[in-house]
Amino acid sequence: MTTIGDDTSALIARRIRVEREARQWSQADLAERAGVAKATISKVERGDMSPTAVTLVRLATAFDLTLAGLLLRAETEGARLSRASDQPTWRDPDTGYVRTQVFARPDHPLELARIDLPARQRVTLPAASYTHIRQVIWVQNGALTVHEDGQMHLLHAGDCLGFGAPSDVTLANDTDTPCTYVVLLARG
Repeated sequence: MTTIGDDTSALIARRIRVEREARQWSQADLAERAGVAKATISKVERGDMSPTAVTLVRLATAFDLTLAGLLLRAETEGARLSRASDQPTWRDPDTGYVRTQVFARPDHPLELARIDLPARQRVTLPAASYTHIRQVIWVQNGALTVHEDGQMHLLHAGDCLGFGAPSDVTLANDTDTPCTYVVLLARG
């Protein structure tokens, strides 16, 4: 398993800068498009700060990428075979949320990620992160509460939820035990 730590944080920082510069955007341009403070972008690009899941989603969305797409570009060129030992893992410094990128390739319409959400933690992702994708969540163990478009869905092991139209989504583990779920994304 590859843990996104110091080395990968540097790769993410470099990738964000490369994506920004490829579009000829200033840090202020990216900040406005992503809804992230310019100071945050500066710190992330310098490697002074590890971005949260929400920050990465906002940056990826500004680049018209999924979170997995951004991480993939930072980590690898993408191979057809995704060995467990090579799957990059990233940890959100705020919540302890761990995302393992099981499969993603720039030339493939599907992405697969495994998420470990610690007890009593939640992540809120903006509607913009779902604009160009369709998403399904499949709970492997524990319980997950999904707040989507004014609706609440309580999912248990084996339950699966396909997301509707883009809206802000909160994924919450309101229990005292960890929750693991799989996310399947299709570009479209």
